[in-house]
Parts: sequence; structure tokens; C-alpha cells
Amino acid sequence: MLFAKLPLYFQYLGFTIVYHILKGVTGVRLCASARDFSEKSFMRFVLVSIICFLLLPSCVKCEMVNRSKNEVNDTKNGDSIDIIDPIRLRAEEIAEGLDDRLLSAQVLISGIEGKGKLNDNVVALLTEFPAGGIMLFRYNLDDDNDSIRALLSQTSALVTGGAGIPPFIAVDHEGGTVNRFRRGTAGLPSAESYWELALTQDRQTALEKLESDSFRAGRELKDLGINLNFAPVAEYLNDANRIFLQSRSYGPDSLFTADAASAFISGMERAGVLCVIKHFPGSAGNDPHYSASVLGADKGALDNIVYPFTFLISRNRARAVMAAHTAVPALDTKIASLSQVVMKDWLRDEIGFNGILIADDFSMASAGGQTPESSAIMSVIAGADMVLVWPKDLRRTHSAFTAAIQDGRLSRERMRSAAKRIIYEKILLGLL
Repeated sequence: MLFAKLPLYFQYLGFTIVYHILKGVTGVRLCASARDFSEKSFMRFVLVSIICFLLLPSCVKCEMVNRSKNEVNDTKNGDSIDIIDPIRLRAEEIAEGLDDRLLSAQVLISGIEGKGKLNDNVVALLTEFPAGGIMLFRYNLDDDNDSIRALLSQTSALVTGGAGIPPFIAVDHEGGTVNRFRRGTAGLPSAESYWELALTQDRQTALEKLESDSFRAGRELKDLGINLNFAPVAEYLNDANRIFLQSRSYGPDSLFTADAASAFISGMERAGVLCVIKHFPGSAGNDPHYSASVLGADKGALDNIVYPFTFLISRNRARAVMAAHTAVPALDTKIASLSQVVMKDWLRDEIGFNGILIADDFSMASAGGQTPESSAIMSVIAGADMVLVWPKDLRRTHSAFTAAIQDGRLSRERMRSAAKRIIYEKILLGLL
């Protein structure tokens, strides 16, 4: 109604004019004395008053709606309105209650030794250092499903008992050649196969099959006790990464790669498994486990390279990202996993990522010559939330973190910020 769109002041003015018009019709004067009122005129006056009274709230409501719309528009223009997230508040409360020992444990994702059950050495380590996450490899998972469940149940109970916070149980399960299980368990085709299907049939068919396959595999992972998947690879195939990735990429088309990664994530997350998209900002050269990785592109080209990551983040499809040990000379002299410029300034501040940032394994050749514990601390200072460690390095890395907190090199605020993100996702997964 056009009248309702007018400011409230003019609505009141309009009603005053209407009233005076109706007064002329009824014969009721505004300052009439009691003897000027006939019984008929009085009833007309009461009727007009009731009509005005009934219409006034609707005008007030319209004004409130208009104000609300303006507030929403103001928010879109940068004037934010705080929205309370009870899950995030709970995560913050838990993180604030952690001491240095438990904060240092939460940022670590540790490998384990044992198949079917943990060996005594790892039992002792996890009792003393209840890591925030556990990562699994072929030597842990080359077993029947009941034995895998027993191993993961023991591990989760041990860590939860020591920290009061259950761990992420993680695996690399991209499909194709990256499969840690025996044949027949949580099988997935290679990423490349979906690009081939898109070419031979159509993209929608390929994406629907990918989401369905991912959901089926995700349910099997979840049934075994796994809740974190270091996948998918969100790098489209290009001259820089082709040698290393090969069939692990969803192909050379950045748009299809973004859609395919989104479909993979949708399937896994519907099954209750959190995905970690990788490897930001991209791979380059040969296998970074054995050689240096250098992405020699300018900022404009880099923005194109990371398009699938940007796409997923802008659509809230990326709850966790893995930072690569790739050197990016156009931005920093440090490798990405140690660079505040890459992880904070670019990934978080410019692209807008606010999930868990996990640094890749610092025992890789591309990570440089520092000790794993030194690199881990530098990575968290620069913006990473979690780092991968091997059992032999767990005690030393944990001790290095507590020492860095206590001598001020690593602030408790930075550690609590990381812990809040970690715990937030654990609550969403139903672990807490």
C-alpha cells in the first residue's frame, strides 16, 4: 500500500486530514461542546475514532519493517549487526578453560603406531599428550573393518579421557590411488574419472555421481570411526602441478574443479565427515615429499590458480583448508605454510576463510631444513590452527609449544583462537 510506505510522521498527518474531512461529513466539530453533540453525531465520532485507532498499529508495523530492512541493508554495506552463535560461544568457553598443556595438544594431529590396537609406546604418549587429532595410514588400516573400529575406538577413548575433548580421526581418502584401505572398503574412483565422465556424457551427470559416491564412501568412513578427510584436492590441473597431481585432480577446467570439489564435500558432510580442501595455494613441480615446490606466478595469476578455493570459501563449502609447503615468491620469501602473508593476509583476510587451517606434514622435503617442532611453531604463529606430527616427534613438538607459550614467542590468544575453531567444528560434528 502506497500510504503505508510513507514515513510515520506523514502517516499521522494524513490521518489528521482524513479526520477533519470525516468531521465535516459527521458534523462533529473538534471543539464541540456537550450540547452541540446529538446522539447520532456522537456515534459517528466514536466510529471514526475506532477506525483511526485500528489503522494506526499497521502503520507503526510498516515503519518498523522499513527500519528493519534499512538495518539489513546497512549490514550488507558494512555496518554489521552482531548475531550470537551459541555453538561458537560454547567453543570459546571450552577453549578459554584449557591450560597450556591442553592448548598445545589441541593443535596437534598425530600419527599412531599399531593395527587392531595401539602399541604401548603410543598409549603412553597419547595419555600424556592427548592430541587434538589422529591421522591414519595404510599400516593402521590394512585390516578388517572390525579391527579398524577397535583401534579407533581405543584411540578416541584414550584421548578423550586425557583431554575431555574427543579427537578428529583423520585419513587421506581422495579416491583412486589415494586410498589407505583394503580393496572393497569405502572405494572411490579417481578424481580424474569424473572429468572424463563430464566429457563423455555431461557435467551434471558427473557431479551427481561424484556426490553419490562420496556420500556412500563417507558413510563407510563414519561407520569405522573416521570423521575428518584430508580431501578433496581443489587444484585444477595445470602445467605447474601436472607432474605431481596427475589423476588426483578433477581436470584442467577450474569451474568444473570447483563444482566437483563442492560435490565431494556435500557427499562427505552429509555422511558426517568433515573435509579438508587442499593444497592451498597450489602444488608445483615434482612430488613435494621429496623436492622443493615453487609457484612462480604473479598475484594476478595466483588469484586465477586459487579460484576453486575462493569459490568454495565464498559459498561456505570450505570448513577446513590444508596449507601447502609451496614457495610463492611473488608474495613472500617464506613457504605458504610458514607465511603470514599467504595464510592470514591472503587466505583469511582477502579471500575470507574462517575455518580450520591445517599445515601439511613438516617432515616433507619441501618444508625446508628446520626441525619439525620449530616449523610447527612458526606455522601456528603465522596463522595455522593445526599441524601434523609423527609419533616420534609428538613429545618434542608438544614440549616446544608449551615452552613457546610460556616464553611469549607464541601468544595464548593465538593458541586459543586456534582451539576455538577446532572445538567449534568438533561440536558441529557431534563429538562434544
